[in-house]
Amino acid sequence: MSKPMALRNTSAVTQTWIHVIFIVVCVACLYPFLVIVATSFQSENSIVQNGYSIIPNEFNLDAYRVILVEPKQLLNSYVVTIVTTLIGTIVGLWVTTSYAFAISRHDYAYRGILAFLIFFTMLFKGGLVPSYILISKWLGLQNNILALIVPYLISGWFVLLMKGFLQALPNALFESAKMDGAGETRIFIQLVLPLSLPALATVGLFFVLQYWNDWWLTLLYVDSKDMLKLQYLLIRVLRNMEFLNSAEAIQYGLVKPGMVVPSLSARMAMCVLAAGPMLVVFPFFQRFFVRGLTVGSVKG
Repeated sequence: MSKPMALRNTSAVTQTWIHVIFIVVCVACLYPFLVIVATSFQSENSIVQNGYSIIPNEFNLDAYRVILVEPKQLLNSYVVTIVTTLIGTIVGLWVTTSYAFAISRHDYAYRGILAFLIFFTMLFKGGLVPSYILISKWLGLQNNILALIVPYLISGWFVLLMKGFLQALPNALFESAKMDGAGETRIFIQLVLPLSLPALATVGLFFVLQYWNDWWLTLLYVDSKDMLKLQYLLIRVLRNMEFLNSAEAIQYGLVKPGMVVPSLSARMAMCVLAAGPMLVVFPFFQRFFVRGLTVGSVKG
C-alpha cells in the first residue's frame, strides 16, 4: 500500500514541477510582447529616460498618430493583405494537398517523378532575376494582385509535410470507396479533405503567416500605392521616421531643431499593428497544430 502512495506523491511532485516550468516559459514568452505593447504607448523622452517596461511611465499616443497620419492608406493595405492572405491560403492549400495526395498514393505511376521534382525545388532555386522575368515579363503580373499570390502558392516543405500525414491514411479506405463507385476526385473531396483537417489547419497557418508577413513581393512587383501590403507600408513608415531623425531632415527644414520624432515607440506600435491580427487567428488553429505536425511522423 505504501508503494502506490509513494508513486502517487512522486507523480504529483513531477507534475507540479512540470507546471512550474511551463508557467515560467509562458511568462518568458509573454513578457517581451507586453513590453512591446507598453512601449508603443510611451513618449520618446520617457523611453530614453526610463527604458522599456511593461507599464507605461507616461501614456502617449504620438507613435500611433504618426503611423495613422494616413488612415486611408493603412486601411487599404490591410484590405490588400487580408485578400492576398485569404486567397493565397485557400488556393495554396488546394494545390499543396492535391499534389501531396498524388505522391502519397503507391498506385500512382508518376509519383516518383513528381516527388523528385518537388524535392529538387527545395535544393535548387531559379534565382531572383529569372523569377522577376517570369512574373513581370512572361506572365505580365507587374502591379497585379496575382503577383502577390502566385509565387507562394506551393512550397516543397509544405507538400512533404502534408504527404507525411496523407500516408498515414489507410489504403483500405480508398479501396472501399472505389468499390462503391467513387472516383479519385470524389475520394479527394469527400474523404481526404475531411480526414486531413489537422494537417490542413497546420499548413494553413503556415500559409497565413507567410502571406501576412510578406513584404518582398510588394517590393519587387508593385509600384502602385493602392496595392501596398501592410508589412511593406510599415517598413516605408519606419524608413521615413529614420530620415526625419537625421541631420538632413533638419537641414532641409522638414523637422525643427529639438523636435523629437517617436521612432522607438513607433517601431513597437508597428509591431502591434502588424502582429495583432495573427494573435487573434492563432488560437483557432492551436488545437490542430501539434496533431498536424506529429500525426504523420510515424509512417512518413
